[in-house]
Amino acid sequence: ATSRLLVNYPEPYRSQILDYLFKPNFGASLHILKVELGGDGQTTDGTEPSHMHYALDENYFRGYEWWLMKEAKKRNPNIILMGLPWSFPGWLGKGFNWPYVNLQLTAYYVMTWIVGAKHYHDLDIDYIGIWNERSFDINYIKVLRRMLNYQGLNQVKIIASDNLWEPISASMLLDPELLKAIDVIGAHYPGTRTMKDARLTKKKLWSSEDFSTLNNDVGAGCLGRILNQNYVNGYMTATIAWNLVASYYEQLPYGRCGLMTAQEPWSGHYAVEPPVWAAAHTTQFTQPGWYYLKTVGHLEKGGSYVALTDGLGNLTIIVETMSHKHSACIRPFLPYFNVSHQFATFLLKGSFSKIPELQVWYTRLGKPSKRFLFKQLDSLWLLDSGGAFTLELQEDELFTLTTLTTGGKGSYPQPPKSRPFPQVYTDDFDVDYPFFSEAPNFADQTGVFEYFTNIEDPGEHRFTLRQVLNQRPITWAADAYNTISVIGDYKWSNLTVKCDVYIETPEKGGVFIAGRVNKGGILIRSARGVFFWIFANGTYRVTGDLAGWIIYALGHVDVTAKRWYTLTLIIKVAGRKKGIP
Repeated sequence: ATSRLLVNYPEPYRSQILDYLFKPNFGASLHILKVELGGDGQTTDGTEPSHMHYALDENYFRGYEWWLMKEAKKRNPNIILMGLPWSFPGWLGKGFNWPYVNLQLTAYYVMTWIVGAKHYHDLDIDYIGIWNERSFDINYIKVLRRMLNYQGLNQVKIIASDNLWEPISASMLLDPELLKAIDVIGAHYPGTRTMKDARLTKKKLWSSEDFSTLNNDVGAGCLGRILNQNYVNGYMTATIAWNLVASYYEQLPYGRCGLMTAQEPWSGHYAVEPPVWAAAHTTQFTQPGWYYLKTVGHLEKGGSYVALTDGLGNLTIIVETMSHKHSACIRPFLPYFNVSHQFATFLLKGSFSKIPELQVWYTRLGKPSKRFLFKQLDSLWLLDSGGAFTLELQEDELFTLTTLTTGGKGSYPQPPKSRPFPQVYTDDFDVDYPFFSEAPNFADQTGVFEYFTNIEDPGEHRFTLRQVLNQRPITWAADAYNTISVIGDYKWSNLTVKCDVYIETPEKGGVFIAGRVNKGGILIRSARGVFFWIFANGTYRVTGDLAGWIIYALGHVDVTAKRWYTLTLIIKVAGRKKGIP
């Protein structure tokens, strides 16, 4: 749910943000886009709707992920698309919080998402995962492979297990069918290291989730370091950053941990952050299908270098000297190392010895006065050098030396200035054919809220936002007991919330509005604030938390299901008397 606010951006800013992420030779120029298979459950910063809320329900236009994949493909037709479930809709568990109760059913559910992507959006999914950072089931992986093949989806590759190197690697070595079924071993936050079993499988090794670091200079240092060292230390040929773009309310978990920030659709403001340019040093001068040369390694006084070729004579060398202080990722713990001023001499041999010129791109992180982000320097002429050149290296630098002349530092005019969420905000949900299933700026935290046209109501409640789940999903995180969607600015102190509400379930149903809600995402269960509830059994309650433990007021009220009510919640911060804190 980390790109949730992006779809609400007005043009031209939305397209500009997408260009910085996906357009070749412009910004981050990404090679891979990994999306969540919406499963109706909380997955760190919100819930994303499933394409099948129930067994007989199919809809391939919910959520924004389809749109995001199409926008990425529009800019880079060669981008690799991956899908991975975090949560699953509850019906797959048959009463258990477990997706492997019926292996055929879960494999069918995942397969329909892949087929739907092609049928409705002309999107070819290249890789499919198992279950993010949770248990894998060996038989499920085999069933999924067989079902994909049976459906003619042989080209869709399986990546597993999106958790740790073990036990998946050992399982593959012991099971020939499993070994054949899995194309890529993906591990999360590997700290640039792999394990012997993983290498023994001879499969591609990927860091299939990494980075997750605030997108300042330290975040850029983290990304610059791991893009090189994941291969140098661990032979990982892909590194996937979580997350793509910080397009979610900053107060949610891991605020601003995207490559860039775009969290204000109401103002149009966005910020192209340093990790975009750290990525560009690799992504603009290599492509999927290029391969690493064996001559990669660590520099004598800290840092690392890699070299890649397309096999057609092109060469790209990437050098990083990120210091410990400025390149710690959010996880795992980074053991201490030292980087200092040094000279590094490179010698091009074989067919590369005839290269006459290398383009040079440079980044220096750190003090603003000495800071450069992805600057093109004078090219290196090698005609009379016998293929040798020497670089002077300081700490916290990135160099790319390449035969490619296509790199570019894209730019647009400054976006509008940052503004807080508007102090007066209304929505009547009056949209006949919504482009997205969710209303703008609402970020679902438990449950799924979708546009709903109530055709039985000819009056003012024809268009509504409706919570559509009636069972708990197979959860990935600790979803709250009550469904909730957040909008606005949690810093507001004096505010009025007014909403027309309708309870659908007699006796047991209820609804609430709230203000000053202080947390969301994986922490939503313990959210505090001021919550005003009414229930179909004719009671009301005011609580200080979503769980309903802190009760400020309660009583009886003339309320029943199947009727519209207008709820108003006025929150005022009490004034302070002199001398009293």
